[in-house]
Amino acid sequence: MPEGIKQMLTRRHFIQTSAALFSTPIASPLLAATRPTEAQKAAWDAQVTPPGFDPATSNPWGLHPRFLPQRVVAKGRLVPGDIHVDAVARYIYHIEEGGTAMRYGVAIARGNLYEPGTYTIRRKVEWPHWTPTQNMIARDPELYANVADGVDPGPENPLGSRALYLFVGARDTYLRIHGTPEPRSIGGRASSGCVRMVMAHINHLYPNVATGSTAFLYSAEDSVTPRS
Repeated sequence: MPEGIKQMLTRRHFIQTSAALFSTPIASPLLAATRPTEAQKAAWDAQVTPPGFDPATSNPWGLHPRFLPQRVVAKGRLVPGDIHVDAVARYIYHIEEGGTAMRYGVAIARGNLYEPGTYTIRRKVEWPHWTPTQNMIARDPELYANVADGVDPGPENPLGSRALYLFVGARDTYLRIHGTPEPRSIGGRASSGCVRMVMAHINHLYPNVATGSTAFLYSAEDSVTPRS
């Protein structure tokens, strides 16, 4: 790997943050009745994956090149399998064996909806259903009221092609790391709380993430600071 693309991740930026305070959970969202077949999921995967997809170079979305997936050096005693989200640089890192990490560009929540903390990934879903929470509907009724009953899986679903479900203990926080049908939002603050990824990128990450892994969402003050 060329030295110019390596980033050094210092151990001090991966110190575990205190768990954020969360509101009382609402009732579980209803799931739509339909579930995609394996053939349908494969067809959708092909639809959202550029021809000849190369994670490091494929960019039909017009992203800034720094948001394309890169394997980087991860210094310090980082736990392979863990995920770290940098709120400032808009990166997600998946720590690998051997002192490396895969880095992807992300979008985070807008305003004060981003919730730093330490989470456990207790569920993974390919082509998930999505239902807005009651808080989302109350906050943005014009945006969410007409989909209050949920959205079936597919390339236009707000959770996209894959979703990693973030829990605190046994409680679902309704925060997700997920694909997005709005790839041009990557690098910005756009969601209602979740961490967004390009669908082809989360498809690349997804099989390497195990349930039970820890996800660290850093605040702006504690975020990872890459350096060459």
